[in-house]
Amino acid sequence: MSAIRLKDVTLGYEGHPAVHHLDGTFEDGSLTAIVGPNGSGKSTLLKGIVGMLQPLTGSIERAPGATIAYLPQSADIDRTFPATVADLVALGHWRRRGLFAAITGADYREVEEALATVGLTGFENRPLDTLSGGQLQRALFARVMLQDADTILLDEPFTAIDEKTVIDLIELVRRWHAEDRTVIAVLHDAEMVKAVFPRTLLMAREPVCWADTDKALKAENLLKARRMTEAWDEHAPWHENGHGHGGGH
Repeated sequence: MSAIRLKDVTLGYEGHPAVHHLDGTFEDGSLTAIVGPNGSGKSTLLKGIVGMLQPLTGSIERAPGATIAYLPQSADIDRTFPATVADLVALGHWRRRGLFAAITGADYREVEEALATVGLTGFENRPLDTLSGGQLQRALFARVMLQDADTILLDEPFTAIDEKTVIDLIELVRRWHAEDRTVIAVLHDAEMVKAVFPRTLLMAREPVCWADTDKALKAENLLKARRMTEAWDEHAPWHENGHGHGGGH
């Protein structure tokens, strides 16, 4: 059973594609890494899956009634916003409660439990701008927990955080996988991918290899991905017939 099915998907911005002709499925309950050089379309693909971007061509099909939680890159979080850790985590209730619903006592207890799970007990009233990078990422994982979604999308969740936080959050990813949730993560650390993620989609704007991780991350595939990414022309126009979307020089 497929949690997400991609059918000849092309995604991009202002007519310039960043992901080309991607076909494949993320199976229900699978644990998949998306890897590739910078500029290979990894984050763009997540935005397409979550619905922030509509395909230029093709379609993204989600299982009927399925829910998705999305954790963006930490750089996309405005830490100057006047909110506490509890406020941030409580946003995980929005799908069930509505964005502007008052937080109940039961909701707050769930916030406390989620913070305890990620090692932030006692941080409820801390302003966001007082948190370290690792502490903020723990809080964002707690927010994802409260969303209780079938599919979880993580965009570079382990970048620029301390090793202890990485270890703790990987255990949470493993827990979600054990609960038969579908987890898809954009990552850069090949050794982490090999240790934790059974499946890998290697991208270079186009798919290079979507397979078991050991196969996907073979040296020849990694070299091919790097060469393909370097060959793309950022400013080439895109045409629906698939021609003119960039090429080698």
